Formats: sequence, structure tokens, C-alpha cells
Amino acid sequence: MGRIAAVLAAILLAIAIPAVPAAAAADEYVLYYTVAASSQGQPENLAGIASRFLGDAGRATEVFNLNTGRRQPDGGALSDPNKLTTGWYLVLPWDAVGPGVQYGVLPTTAPAPGTTAPAPAPAPGGTGAPANPDPANPPASPGAVAPSGTSASPKPAGSPRPPESGKCVTATAASSPSNWAMIRVASEPAWPYTKGTGVSVAVIDSGVDGQAPQLLSRVQPGVNVVTGENRGDVDCLGTGTAMAGLIAAQPAQNDPFTGVAPDSIVLPIRVVTDGATADPAAQAAAIDVALQLQPSVLALGSYVDITADPVVQSVQKALELGIPVVAAAPTTSGGVTPPEDVILVGGVGMDGNLAAEYAAGTVEVVAPGVNVASLGINGTTFVGTGTQYAVAMTAGTVALIRGYNANLNPKQVAHRLLATAEQLGDGKPDSRYGHGMINPEAAVTRELPEEAMLVSSDNRDANPVAGSEEIRIAFLLTVLAGLVLTALLVLRFRRTMRAAAQGDPDDDWTAGDLATDKAKPTEPSSAGSH
Repeated sequence: MGRIAAVLAAILLAIAIPAVPAAAAADEYVLYYTVAASSQGQPENLAGIASRFLGDAGRATEVFNLNTGRRQPDGGALSDPNKLTTGWYLVLPWDAVGPGVQYGVLPTTAPAPGTTAPAPAPAPGGTGAPANPDPANPPASPGAVAPSGTSASPKPAGSPRPPESGKCVTATAASSPSNWAMIRVASEPAWPYTKGTGVSVAVIDSGVDGQAPQLLSRVQPGVNVVTGENRGDVDCLGTGTAMAGLIAAQPAQNDPFTGVAPDSIVLPIRVVTDGATADPAAQAAAIDVALQLQPSVLALGSYVDITADPVVQSVQKALELGIPVVAAAPTTSGGVTPPEDVILVGGVGMDGNLAAEYAAGTVEVVAPGVNVASLGINGTTFVGTGTQYAVAMTAGTVALIRGYNANLNPKQVAHRLLATAEQLGDGKPDSRYGHGMINPEAAVTRELPEEAMLVSSDNRDANPVAGSEEIRIAFLLTVLAGLVLTALLVLRFRRTMRAAAQGDPDDDWTAGDLATDKAKPTEPSSAGSH
């Protein structure tokens, strides 16, 4: 009996404990964190680490699954999410971000007491920094753009790409992802009208993994503005791939995940490669390069500051070219005010809490931005938090709008998106949620009579509607003609009644009688002639 009980206990233990992931390869680049003695005066635990670096304490399970069973330099191993040892290295999901998150080969020796983690293993080339994804083409100065005649011109989607040297952060799949974001936005009812066919969305972020199975036919080569060469359909950080998935992913085998506008095309503009921030000049250059590709929609990711002066100038060019721009609402009140017609988006969670502290009154619409499931590098599934994911879902909705009516200008597109949003909060607009949650079906199909007042003089010939000067004049002339005709009919009726009262058989009266009617003498009645 004791032997049987032991076997049963082993089976139950195997069921209860998640599968242990394979240990990281010796030269595998990952995101990781070194466990500190305490955080904010409290002992470290996985829930606190997940909350700080992933925006959700509930994702502690992911961190546990990535590290359980792996030997630490001191010989120990993670088995209890609430018991961590100072100096342990925890591999993090690839969307982790924050102070203390490092990028490189996982160290094999413990940090010295009182110090931080040892530097990541040198990248190929002998430096201590993470490898440049393309050592053959070192980064150009900020703001470098693709030279004329190079990769700035679009190439067929899905065409072979050259292998990229160097190391990219390892894609780590999420555990038990929820698709609440796509369910909440509910873009499917709009698909009988449009899926975004013929619409291209430029995504300015970390690039896009164009080889992910769900994106194979939806991603153009794009441009890498960091080096001025190569292509944008490579992603070492994953945020751009996640944005592209939310916009244009197609269902793949055993994966029904679908983007908001699944027939649209993504143009990846890679403004960062290894996690470093892009300066405003590079951000503006990325927008300028995107405009050369003539996209239908411009989606600005987490590496673009919409309040930076160079960015604002480039965004203004896009609007003047008739390209709607979707960006994250600013989190600070400083900087330059974004152009009026930019669509500023806030992210929200399932509970309605905002993904960030946005500057007061800047959010115009909201979309899911907390615990959002999308595509990861190599076609994995991930769950991430950030306003860039709300931007992507909103850009997908704009792609549907443009796919249904390509003649709408940026002002009209923005108005349609805001007017059809589902109200959240106390009013519309609300100080926190703006006009509310995006509604793709309503944004595509709802009739908006007030759109006539939004047509600019530049768009009048292409999309004539009531309210233009010519139609107002025609309307006034029609009203005047109607008044004249009414007056004539009234006089005609009076003349007929008078003739009937006097016994005059000639009741044919024309407009010509109007001038002489009063001067014509009244004939005496037969009774008065005797």
C-alpha cells in the first residue's frame, strides 16, 4: 500500500506542477532580473516582480514557469513563488520593462555581496553591451534614413529576408492568455462590410517579425531607420510584432487569433533594435520614411513621443497628406501640443483602470491596453501591458474605416471614431476616458449626418455633401421659387372664387393677369342693370 500511495503522490505532483521549461542555452539572449534583498522594505516575491516589470501581479505564474527547476549559481532552484533568494537570476517575459531588467546572456556566477548582477556575457565582437542585431551595419547617427534606391521602396509581402546576425531576446510564451481585449473590441461585426482590404498601416516601433505564421502574407519588408539599411520585418523586442498582430493577424493552424483588420497590410518601420530609446530626431525620421511608403494609416508605438517638436512637425506632414495618425495620449503635460487631428488613445484594463497616468484631458478614445493577448516573436502568444497595444487596436479600427470609405480625410476619420465610441465614465467626453471605448462596427456603418460639417475645402470636390457653398445657394433659389409659386397659386384661387361669385364663365387666369388684376373694372351684376 505504501508503494501505491507513493506512485499516486508522484502522479498528483506531476499534474500540479507546470512543465519545466528547457534551460536557456549558453549563448541565448534573454531579459532577466537579479533578485534583491528587498523591494520597498518588503522581501522580494514573484507577484511584486511581475507587478513592477509586467504591470500585472497575476503574471507571476509566467515568471514562475520560466524559472522553476532551473539551477541558480548557488545550487538552489525556484520552487516557491513567495521564497526568493537574493542574487538569483529570474528570466522574464520579453515584454518586461523597468529599472533592474537586464538584457543579455544569463550569468552563471552569483553577484558579489552588495553588488548588482555581473555584466551580461560579451556579445560577438568583444563588447559588454548587447550585440547589435546587424554587426555588419553599425547603427548610424540618430535620424538616419534609408538612402535613395535602397529598402525604402516596398517589396512584396512575405518575400525572403536576409538572415540577421547578432542576438535577439528570446520569445517566451505566455501562460493561460486571455483574449478579453479582442472580445471587448468585437471587430467581427464590421467584417461583412470591410476587413481593411487595400489599406496599409505603418507601424513605427521595434520592427515586426514578418516570418510569424499569422503574419506571413500581411507584412511588407518595411525600413530600418536605425541603420538606414536592411528591412523592418525583423523584431528583437516584440512590441512591434504584437502591434502588427492586433492589427492584421490571420488565423493560423490551431490558432484562431485574428487582428482587427485582418486583410490590411502592415508596413514596419524599425526605430529601435535592442531596447534603447530613440531620440526625437530618429522618431521624426521614422515618420518621414513611412510617408515615402504612402500608408493609409500611421500607428505610433511606444518609442515615439508625440509631444516632441520634431515628431509633431512630421506628424503634421502626414495629416496634410491625408493620412490619419494614431498615437498614445501623453503622460506628461510638457512638450509641444500634438496636432489637433491626431487620434490620442489611452489603454484600459478589463476592470476599467487605465494603463498609465495620462495628462489630464488628453485621452480622446480608449482601447484595451492591459493584459492584452497578441502575437509574440516566432508566432508565440504573449500577454502585454502598454498603451501601444491600445494604439494598435485603434489603428486597426481606422483601417476598417478607410477600407469602407477611402475618401474620408483625417478630421472626418477622427470624428467618426470619437462619435461612435461607447461612453465610459460620467460624460462624453470624460476627463479620463475621452469619448469612450472604440467600436469598430459602429465606426464603419453608423450614419453621421454631422459629417457634412467636417468636409474641408480641400476635400469638397472629392466628397461633395450638403453644406457646401454651391448647394446652399441652390437651396435658397429653390426656396425662393417655391414661395413665388405659392403666391401665384393663392392669387389663382382668389381669382377663381371671385369669378364664380360673379357668374363669369371665364375663369382662366394666368400669371400675366397679376399686374392688371387690380386695375380691371368690376362688371355690374345683372341685378344692378335693371
